[in-house]
Amino acid sequence: MYGNSKHLIHLHLLSRRLSLYSCITSLFSAASIHLRKMAHYLTELRGRPNATDYRVYLKTSDGKYISPFHDIPLYECGVPPKKFKTNEILFNMVVEVPRWSNAKMEIATKEPLNPIKQDVKKGKLRYVANIFPHKGYIWNYGALPQTWEDPSHTDKATMCCGDNDPIDVCEIGSKVCVTGQVIQVKVLGILALIDEGETDWKVIAINKEDPDASSLNSVEDVRKIKPGHLEATVDWFKKYKVPDGKPENQFAFNGQFKDKDFAIEVIKSTHSYWKALVMRKKMKSDEIVCQNTSLCESPFKCSDAEASTVVEAAAEYGEPLPVPSEGKIVFNVFQYFYKLHDFVNFVSILQWTNGTSSQSKRSLTLCSVISEEGRKGQKNARSQ
Repeated sequence: MYGNSKHLIHLHLLSRRLSLYSCITSLFSAASIHLRKMAHYLTELRGRPNATDYRVYLKTSDGKYISPFHDIPLYECGVPPKKFKTNEILFNMVVEVPRWSNAKMEIATKEPLNPIKQDVKKGKLRYVANIFPHKGYIWNYGALPQTWEDPSHTDKATMCCGDNDPIDVCEIGSKVCVTGQVIQVKVLGILALIDEGETDWKVIAINKEDPDASSLNSVEDVRKIKPGHLEATVDWFKKYKVPDGKPENQFAFNGQFKDKDFAIEVIKSTHSYWKALVMRKKMKSDEIVCQNTSLCESPFKCSDAEASTVVEAAAEYGEPLPVPSEGKIVFNVFQYFYKLHDFVNFVSILQWTNGTSSQSKRSLTLCSVISEEGRKGQKNARSQ
């Protein structure tokens, strides 16, 4: 009996070891598959982060340089699906700005191979301000490749021309992506921002890898499962240029989101404008650069060697420079607390800024002003 028990124990231990080995093998196998997916496109950094020469170039997994604007297909499968009215349509999205960050990174449409760079205005790098209660960009922000909002075309729905860029995407998932990452997204709806008289579509989408992706198939689903996301998006786009001395942005359709089917039709039209763009015979010096390495019928297709020459001519990668302390912190709470005759919590606001010392000083000064107004309001309220 004892011998049989000992034999059973050995069998049990062997079974556990085999089970553990199977689990480990499965994990490595899954990891290998995941790595292959992630490595479909690679990035190569040039210049110094936080400097005007910083560039993020994209290349294929076998090291061939590409344009993220022209060489990455719009659809995950590479070709348009036969049926558009399905929840399974996936689009490729090029991430320009990671969620919660402030640097205004964008595809350089007027540079060879269209690397991602930080926008510059009047010789200075651009950063978006923290508009209370938001911190930086509130989604992973990027663009759909092989789309173009034609500035010579007046949109029938908005009665404004295009903004001369790929169509923008706000990815509302929980994962923070990185600049240059290419992810597959489900389109949920679209917002029509009117930016200085131009139509600037903002597609609302979700990363297919997000835990909520299977439950999100429409704008209404976003309202139910991620309450506040759509309202925060409108608020952010309305106010993000105010710290630069500009008025609040306006929207078509009274700031209402259009549904998924409407969004897909807009994407299809911008894709057709892009096709016309890359098939032009000539290009002016100040126009969008259509250099690509994969579009055989395009007159702007270049060889792999020519693409390599472009990247090799860029500055070598160097150590990041310190982040400039010129970012502005803006609190749109003055009138709110003034009307409520209430105080502001200094600690939570200063923690929210998470910025430089100069930002914190500006925050403290503004908090003090708001708090003093609150005290006056409370005193007035008690005396009445």
